[in-house]
Amino acid sequence: MQAAAPDVVDLGKETDETRRLYGVGEKATDDLGRRLLLARRLAESDVRFVQVYSGNTGGWDAHRNVAKNHGVYCRRTDQPVAGLLKDLRRRGLLDDTLVIWGGEFGRTPMSEVRIAIGRDHHIEAFTMWLAGGGVKAGFSYGETDDIGYSVVENGVHVHDLHATILHLLGIDHEQLTYRFQGRDFRLTDVHGRVVHDILA
Repeated sequence: MQAAAPDVVDLGKETDETRRLYGVGEKATDDLGRRLLLARRLAESDVRFVQVYSGNTGGWDAHRNVAKNHGVYCRRTDQPVAGLLKDLRRRGLLDDTLVIWGGEFGRTPMSEVRIAIGRDHHIEAFTMWLAGGGVKAGFSYGETDDIGYSVVENGVHVHDLHATILHLLGIDHEQLTYRFQGRDFRLTDVHGRVVHDILA
């Protein structure tokens, strides 16, 4: 790894066109663009798992000034993420690379009462997206009510998401059950179903 890492992390080996694709060199997109370009280089070098954070702690925090902070972070995010997906596709990597985008919870559809308008934590309904790696492209699954408070159709529990991701990685989540202190455990907490409707 010590011998290979310096070459993999050298973004100077990329073309100007590729750096522009990710927004490298632009004030708003340079930071995430570099992270995602490095993620592509790692995937291309057969690194099996890459995690990328989209900003410093608190960047997507929506407790206050939600319009301002989300506007800033959407500008920082849109081009680099689109660049990553386009670059993976044109290099023939997207079919074998599962891209997962999301957070750990949603946000309330109504305002949270604070000094500046924001949104509170919300576990009832939120969005994640997956691309490549065996999922359908251009496909939406699940629906909320008109204000985004509750799931009304095709809900996917976090255990279902985990079971589906494991399935896409070639792992049967039900085969990982083990008993400990009188209780069954597995990666999906002895729950979860593979959501076959989203698979390509």
